[in-house]
Amino acid sequence: MEQGISAINEQVKRESEFVRTLVGEIGKVIVGQKYLIERLLIGLLADGHVLLEGVPGLAKTLSVKTLSAAIQTTFHRIQFTPDLLPADVIGTLIYNPKDGEFRIKKGPVFANLILADEINRAPAKVQSALLEAMQERQVTIGDQTFKLPEPFLVLATQNPIEQEGTYPLPEAQVDRFMLKLSIQYPSKEEERQIMDRMAETGKQIVTQPVVTPDQILKARKVVDAVYMDEKIKNYIVDLVHATREPAEYKIDVARLIQYGASPRATIYLTVAAKAYAFLQGRGYVTPQDVKTIGMDVLRHRVIISYEAEAEEMTSEDVIKRIFDEVPVP
Repeated sequence: MEQGISAINEQVKRESEFVRTLVGEIGKVIVGQKYLIERLLIGLLADGHVLLEGVPGLAKTLSVKTLSAAIQTTFHRIQFTPDLLPADVIGTLIYNPKDGEFRIKKGPVFANLILADEINRAPAKVQSALLEAMQERQVTIGDQTFKLPEPFLVLATQNPIEQEGTYPLPEAQVDRFMLKLSIQYPSKEEERQIMDRMAETGKQIVTQPVVTPDQILKARKVVDAVYMDEKIKNYIVDLVHATREPAEYKIDVARLIQYGASPRATIYLTVAAKAYAFLQGRGYVTPQDVKTIGMDVLRHRVIISYEAEAEEMTSEDVIKRIFDEVPVP
């Protein structure tokens, strides 16, 4: 086994070299935001969609556009608005009066990277248009079903739900996002760098494509091969199960949780922890990898109760208690 882990380590070091090049290219445009860039790469490597939440102006959209420009893939941006229709996202049938037949016009969802910008500005019927694409990687228009290109990734941005003119995302859709990121303000030093770099009228920094889709797909196979010990697998199951039955682990948060995390949480936490280890240049997963990525996988899957809201507690507060009290292998 030791020899096997060493071989995986060497393979990870070889195959992860492109990550530094990619991060360097993104860094030409984006100042700081290490957490954001790292999580976007985890989504890319783990084949999981990412939801970015934060107040306007924190480079959410710019980060996604820069990432797409640094990869030789097709990219479409969909600006979600209250009057958007499902057909504007997935496509529709168009009647041709010349031959009396309907023709299929594909929508912008047919691309490798999709930026669903301000996704919570559109009502639920439009957001739900993405459900089949996100889960089955296919789209049905009329009576025909079309496979989406590989890799396929939805990177969605949203302003906090409290903002005016927004709609809460349906739970079924939220659960399809592997990660939900909470984007914070830059530090004072980073803000000064942003000012120096961006506060010029008409200045544009061109991002060059430095990674191919084949490199991404090849790296995903290596991520799958990253070693995870049985104890860490059991630890992940314990963490997710503790969100549903906290009393079994003697954690006093049952009254604060309305719904625990779904089985997707177990799957995504496993794959995301492997991708995180890959980014660190390691061929094996540690408990700290699970803890580092765990909040981003669970924060949108644990639904808190009215009692928790009355006590001004968030899902993050509850998840933190679970991470603190579930025994680490």
